Amino acid sequence: MTELRPKQQRFVDEYLIDLNATQAAIRAGYSAKTARQIGEQNLSKIDIKEAIQARMAARSQNTEVTQEWVVMAIKKNYEEARTEKEFNAVNKALELLGKHVGMFNKVELDGTIKFQAIERVIIEKALGI
Repeated sequence: MTELRPKQQRFVDEYLIDLNATQAAIRAGYSAKTARQIGEQNLSKIDIKEAIQARMAARSQNTEVTQEWVVMAIKKNYEEARTEKEFNAVNKALELLGKHVGMFNKVELDGTIKFQAIERVIIEKALGI
């Protein structure tokens, strides 16, 4: 892996904050007018992708928050919350953890569909499919 230029490294650092390429590009010093395109281009560059993946892997190891941990926590909270009807707060926190370990694709859905998607993931993981 080649060394990133300072602005690219800053993009990686900023991207890891919220996984938002447009905002990361702006915070890294790219033009706000072209930030969306620059963010997409940066995410498609092999060196930048590798740097992001390496940092995410290191963070997962340091924090011990892995995909397996998130899935098991979601499953446990799902089972508890299903009877209490308090899904939103618990699943939102776990969703954010999952995003930080690169587990979920970035999809904007309303609460009902999001819950159904999480429920499907839990069921599939529990059944091993």
